[in-house]
Amino acid sequence: MKLHRTHGTVGDTQHTLRHALRRMLWTKIILLLLFVVVAFRLVQIQVIRSGEYREIARRQYEARITLPATRGAIHDRNGNAIVSNTVLVSFGADPKMIGNEARAVAAYFSDVFGKPRSYYLARLSDRQKRFVWLERGVRPQTARRIKPDRFDGLIQLNEPKRLYHYDHLAGQVIGFTDIDNNGLSGIELEYDAQLRGKNGYVIMQRDGLGRKRPSVDYPYVEPVNGSTLFLTIDLEYQAVAEEELRNGVERSKAEAGLVIMLDPATGEVLAMANYPFLNPTRASYTPQPVMKNRTITDMFEPGSMFKIVTASAAIEHHLVEAGRSFSADQGTYQITLAGGKKRTITDTHPYDRLTFREAMEYSSNIVMAKISDLVGAERLYVTARNFGFGIATGIELPGEVRGELKKPNQWSGTTLNSMAIGYEVGVTPIQIAAAYAALANNGVLLKPTIVKRMVSQGGEDVFESYPQKIRTVIDKSGARQLAEFLTGAVDRGTGKGARIEGFPIAGKTGTARKFNEGQYQTGSYTASFAGFFPADDPKVVCLVMLDNPREGGYTGGLASAPIFRAIAAKVKATSDRFRKAATPLIVGKPPASVPDVTNLTLESAETILEEQGFTVEASGKGALVLRQRPAAGTSVARGATVTVETDATTRASREGYAVVPDITGLSMRRAINRLTMLQLSIQVRGSGIVAEQSPRPGKEIKKGEVVSLRCAPTAPAPVKVL
Repeated sequence: MKLHRTHGTVGDTQHTLRHALRRMLWTKIILLLLFVVVAFRLVQIQVIRSGEYREIARRQYEARITLPATRGAIHDRNGNAIVSNTVLVSFGADPKMIGNEARAVAAYFSDVFGKPRSYYLARLSDRQKRFVWLERGVRPQTARRIKPDRFDGLIQLNEPKRLYHYDHLAGQVIGFTDIDNNGLSGIELEYDAQLRGKNGYVIMQRDGLGRKRPSVDYPYVEPVNGSTLFLTIDLEYQAVAEEELRNGVERSKAEAGLVIMLDPATGEVLAMANYPFLNPTRASYTPQPVMKNRTITDMFEPGSMFKIVTASAAIEHHLVEAGRSFSADQGTYQITLAGGKKRTITDTHPYDRLTFREAMEYSSNIVMAKISDLVGAERLYVTARNFGFGIATGIELPGEVRGELKKPNQWSGTTLNSMAIGYEVGVTPIQIAAAYAALANNGVLLKPTIVKRMVSQGGEDVFESYPQKIRTVIDKSGARQLAEFLTGAVDRGTGKGARIEGFPIAGKTGTARKFNEGQYQTGSYTASFAGFFPADDPKVVCLVMLDNPREGGYTGGLASAPIFRAIAAKVKATSDRFRKAATPLIVGKPPASVPDVTNLTLESAETILEEQGFTVEASGKGALVLRQRPAAGTSVARGATVTVETDATTRASREGYAVVPDITGLSMRRAINRLTMLQLSIQVRGSGIVAEQSPRPGKEIKKGEVVSLRCAPTAPAPVKVL
């Protein structure tokens, strides 16, 4: 029995030992497996997905704040600011940091801006987002009511905003931007990359309380501001064109209208107007069709304006002499087509016989159709192509169409005679203006351009435009002969509505029935007049087009020629262009022209002059530039010194107010510049020199209030017109 008990105790001990060893083994296996899992997880975190987790950690204690670049300004050819920038304040928030204070923040903003609290709560509700906008584009005086330090996670940013100084002036040309200063149309879109510049940024670190502080260990990248553009547009020409276009459209009850003015010696656009106008500051309220720059986007049949192509082909190929007589068939001419069909061509007035010259002066469809039979399809097509029809001009604006010019193998039996009088061909207004500029430039077709210079943030020229010759369309003698025909059209023919006594004008009317939905519309017309002045030494080419005038006559001679006459009369009376030598066609780099900086703030004047490469010397203690030397428009060597004298009599005003200056006797452009710098609104009647103003000089008014100006031409005697 004793031996039996000893054997049992040893067995139990061995069993217990084996059990303990098994448990230890399983413990080791489990620990090993846990180690493998932990090791794999560490490899996954520290090696495989290390970048992802570092980014998550970095976002918890870092914030990258964008430093927006200032968008480049846009000036006219004389250095007057058309578009610049002002600084507004925007507020954003980090919903995660705001946390439980969202209701307090919503109430705070609701009290200041008047929007319902739910508006802000909805924006702050997504805690996964690290940034949302609460308010954008707030004026500084309102923004001062918000204290960002009151709540953790509230962010205040200064944002540049576009400032359009002249409201609707050249609105479709300039275009507009969105709230983030991205160009959406016009020059703003075409040169968006150059104007926008490049944003910078700064890395901020959050401390334990979530406050952002700049880090000296992380990069700070300065923004690169956008380049400055100088357009070929002349603000005074643009103002005259828009004023007279508006008057003409309202007088004739037309649906719309446009004006283009070119310098024939350079191809530079001096004015480009569309009516109804587009105000870039209110673009979101503007109907889509009004936003279009119809001078380049719309195609139409030109009617009799296209007769210069037929006449040029006949003159260039020596097919018809000016005095050759043709039967005008008493105003009705029947043509027999293939298959025995008849086609009738009519004139507005019946004539027995007309010479080639008279046919152009009186715009005879019948005689020009007969001349096209002598010219032939191939010559007429080539001449039209040489004038630039059917080809986009390449002007620096978005949305240009090329028009439509069918090749002779696509022509029907009616195309030759139809095209000769401006039908069965689609053109754009800028193509017509460029074609008439070629005649005014002794037969040389130039590329139209609207951008004169681009200057970088550092004041260096990025590029400068020069006249670009496309081709010679007609020789010099032929161009002069055709110019004489067009002068006769104004003196004696269909263009008498554009005549100014003692001031020779060459031009051609155009009246075309509108083609819509596959047929010509009864009682719906495009009325046009294109020409140049003075006819013996052309300095300005002008095209006027009205869409469907309904009162006072629907023809180009009755509806559009009077608008041309009014524009020419005002430009002649107010512009220095007619007291200077014509701009030569140059190849080499010209000297710099001193911009007009009088009546600008000293800061603005210095910026403009330095951007154009001039050295500035200032005298006086005033806020506005009173005088400058050399005078505006003077050609000097680039880098020359311009001395500006400030107006020491300019007195200060209370915050939010401005003292109305005396601007009588100033040009409209200078007056608007001065009032704009004082943050006053402007209402202008007429054009030229300021004759009257209201309120009176010296009165203190709130900024933003309207100052009314009545302008008149410098010439006191009225221009006699016929």
